[in-house]
Amino acid sequence: MEIIQHADFLTKKVRSYRDMGRAIGFVPTMGALHRGHISLMDICKAQNDVSVVSIFVNPTQFNDPADLNNYPRNLNQDLDLLRKAACDLVFCPDEKEIYPVPDTRQFDFGGLDKVMEGLHRPGHFNGVAQVVTRLLDIVNPHRIYLGLKDFQQVAIIRKVVDDYHYPVEIVTCTTVRENDGLAFSSRNVLLSPGQRLSATIISRTLFQAREMIKTHTADAIREFVINRINSNPHLKVDYFDIVDDKTLQPVNDLSQEGRKIGCIAVRVGMIRLIDNVYFSL
Repeated sequence: MEIIQHADFLTKKVRSYRDMGRAIGFVPTMGALHRGHISLMDICKAQNDVSVVSIFVNPTQFNDPADLNNYPRNLNQDLDLLRKAACDLVFCPDEKEIYPVPDTRQFDFGGLDKVMEGLHRPGHFNGVAQVVTRLLDIVNPHRIYLGLKDFQQVAIIRKVVDDYHYPVEIVTCTTVRENDGLAFSSRNVLLSPGQRLSATIISRTLFQAREMIKTHTADAIREFVINRINSNPHLKVDYFDIVDDKTLQPVNDLSQEGRKIGCIAVRVGMIRLIDNVYFSL
């Protein structure tokens, strides 16, 4: 496994592999790696000749400075995990490598950023688009691997890739969960034992709500999810909605065509967790 800090060096390294006809797979991360990240790495490894993982906590996607400062970081542990997963190249840049000059670009997401996370984290997705396009320019992979836990983020990245004609295949991978159902998240390590136990209510409630789709209205399901989670003193729902998985617009008629997904964000004390599950009739 080779650890690379400089963007120009990585670009040249990957270009040499491409010139040899090797397929390049890329997993972008902000570090604090867990089994969900490693599952992306495993799929990337299986589908490509060369695997690249980036570790960079991107400041432009944090609208809360405290969240940026508190984001968990453990580079040595991350590198150990990637070494065991047989990663080929790890890109660990500092901020100047990604943003040699301030990135003032503004992206148009066609309304995908006006709901859910976009409403609660203004500017977040513009920062995501800034860093992902920079990384794609540096790495130039054949495939990029994204986890579906960040469902809205995947939709945003897909829009940017299409709009800017990046020649990369987006491979989406199923959310990986801990044994008790909690979706793996780098922020899980910040939870106290009591908060960690309470957080399992999030996924259990989503799974229950999915079973209600044949017998309840969308509004009734929304009310059930929000009330059940908010009844726990450790938890506070930022939002829960059932949306079309293409437009991300709220769905009120559950019988209408198109796949539907229930998306949620919950504050567990000072920690904010997101999750989602597909709803189907």
